[in-house]
Amino acid sequence: MSERLDDATLGALVKRARTADKEAYATLYRHFHHRVFGLCRYLLGSESEAEEAASEVFTRLPRAMNGYDTSLPFPRWLLSVTSHYCVDLLRKRKVESRLFEAADAGVPEPTSATPSPLQEVLTAESRANVRRAVAALPERYRLPLTLRYYNELSYDEIAATLELTRAHVATLIFRAKHELRRVLSRPRPEAPAATGPSTTPGGRP
Repeated sequence: MSERLDDATLGALVKRARTADKEAYATLYRHFHHRVFGLCRYLLGSESEAEEAASEVFTRLPRAMNGYDTSLPFPRWLLSVTSHYCVDLLRKRKVESRLFEAADAGVPEPTSATPSPLQEVLTAESRANVRRAVAALPERYRLPLTLRYYNELSYDEIAATLELTRAHVATLIFRAKHELRRVLSRPRPEAPAATGPSTTPGGRP
């Protein structure tokens, strides 16, 4: 994985990229492709679709940079561009019409300064286990949860991205966290004990 860019270096790269510097775009690709691909994979639920989407995001990046608000951190802006592109893909497939039906009665989002039960479970789990558990969530839960914790969007930003009300987003995220905690808390089946070749009473195989 590429070494982390400091703010000054990243700022200089973005400035060069906005002047159509191909080398600057190549460097941004090397440093951010993994994060963009990861977000696409979570949102689209498919490795192959995620690879195509990530490539398309970077193909469109030179044009998108014309609208980049430099007051925003570049990584946050890039992931926002990525999430909008993926949601547009889902919208074109008309998935949203069945994903985001009217929410059940709103569930208030609990707030606490201490780690939530979900945070404690996530801390104890490997990244691979968490990724598999998130990927297994129903898409109506996976999308808002991913935008909240991977893309670090506020509820209002998620609501705008998914064209939902803030209350609907809060309900979906609450239920997504509950489902994710339930899946990750399941006891894992123990691996069968290794057995050697059977033997006869005389000790011979």
